[in-house]
Amino acid sequence: MPQGWLDVVRQVSLFLSFYFAYRLVRGMVEGRASAAFQHAREVISIERTLHLFVEPSVQAWASGSNLVMESASWLYVNAQTSVTIGALLYVYLRHNRSFYFVRNMLMIGMAIALVGYTVFPTAPPRFMPEWGFIDSVADMTGVKVSNTGGSLTAMFNPYAAVPSMHVAFAMMIGWPLARLVRTPALRVAWLIYPFLMTFVIVVTANHFIVDALLGALTAGAAAFGASWLARMRPDAWRFLSASVARVSASG
Repeated sequence: MPQGWLDVVRQVSLFLSFYFAYRLVRGMVEGRASAAFQHAREVISIERTLHLFVEPSVQAWASGSNLVMESASWLYVNAQTSVTIGALLYVYLRHNRSFYFVRNMLMIGMAIALVGYTVFPTAPPRFMPEWGFIDSVADMTGVKVSNTGGSLTAMFNPYAAVPSMHVAFAMMIGWPLARLVRTPALRVAWLIYPFLMTFVIVVTANHFIVDALLGALTAGAAAFGASWLARMRPDAWRFLSASVARVSASG
């Protein structure tokens, strides 16, 4: 272990504590269903004004392929957890000096998202079949909500659509890894990952395009916050790309 087992326990405990607090607060929006659907309609109105409301057409096109829809549904349900955890393990073990920057960025991003979920609860497109959306992940998640009612628990909030943290996490994991890995093909893959996740959330009708844009802004704000924190402890919290780390090690 790069920093010893005590640091491993410290980081795992920190992530678990923050994650469960995030999930708990994320689910505490009971009684906001009507507001969530109203906000979703407002998002649609904004997108139509900006000529961005293409989600029904994109999903209709993707629905012509079972492989595309099943793959997208699987990625939506599983990738955010599996890819994020795998990426964090890789960064911790192979690029430990950059891990703490990525950690801080993820936590800042989740904190920003909680503000959005609380202030602007929004129903995802898949809960609005009247606009032509299909709930392609219902069979995998077991969650179905209509505009006449909803189901909330302390650990699950179906109205946490703004911002899209699938896109935010993909950016906060993908683009740092693109600067850390050395294989050109892997760099391209990690650069593309956020765009793939944007496609996934649209074709599964889990987010609007505006949600994805706000997710990207959340990631950018989180990166700025982590950079600001790095000024306080540059030796511990700054990000080092693979090339900089090699120069630093040789020096």
